Amino acid sequence: MTIRTVGVVGAGTMGAGIAQAAALAGYGVILYDVSQDLLEKAIDHIYALIDKGVALGKVEEAAARAAREALRATTTLHDMAEAGLIVEAVPEKLALKQEIFSRLDALTARETILASNTSSLSITALAGATNHPERVIGLHFFNPAHIMRLVEIIRGEDTSDETVAAADAFVGRLGKQAVHCQDTPAFVVNRVARPFYGEAFRLLGEGAADVATIDRLMRSIGFRMGPFELIDLIGCDINYDVTRAVYEAYFQEPRYRPHPIQQRMVESGRLGRKSGRGFYSYDK
Repeated sequence: MTIRTVGVVGAGTMGAGIAQAAALAGYGVILYDVSQDLLEKAIDHIYALIDKGVALGKVEEAAARAAREALRATTTLHDMAEAGLIVEAVPEKLALKQEIFSRLDALTARETILASNTSSLSITALAGATNHPERVIGLHFFNPAHIMRLVEIIRGEDTSDETVAAADAFVGRLGKQAVHCQDTPAFVVNRVARPFYGEAFRLLGEGAADVATIDRLMRSIGFRMGPFELIDLIGCDINYDVTRAVYEAYFQEPRYRPHPIQQRMVESGRLGRKSGRGFYSYDK
């Protein structure tokens, strides 16, 4: 499978990061979203990060110029038909993702690879919404996607060897490290990470320590960021959605249970860096 153009569905934080990484790797990139405003903000943000990479000496000017020219934004999903690989990066809602996969399945060539950036949902379940489940695969990037090297490659029950090989080659061309995972709830990283967040919420909820103290203690033993700093970076809403998805996938296993603090943060709009306030405040 030869991939020349990569489609990305969803222009949020993860979608924009994946689009940037693909453009810098030499692919043509089509970034789709239903919101023209969000698309414009995403493209501006990608350009700013590319320029920052040039200023820091991490990106050659010629590569930066080519990446800018390679990016195209659209609000028409049918434009994805020309892509050889499409990465879905929309919110962690199974029904929403299945609807997108069903639509992409109908408008793309049979050899087009359909990938999901889901962090917890079943690839086999997503593939079930298509007529060609052999071309569906999981490509789970980590935030920020243009920097973090790890990518989980998740094979569904019907994913073909050719699809896996093409996905592996794509990840390698991005300069990232692939980890092949089974199609189990939360795969590897997010399953391992649940206690990191869950125990922090329990400590906070029980009044054992405050947010800053818990974060400082975790950094003191080698973590680059404390749990609440990391949640603010990822987004409290995303963290909450993933926690609920894992909890349901394991049939309400108590150790994966969400905490009321997570729900309160989301309902109050304190989503972290992207909203200007989460467990910490972020001003300009």
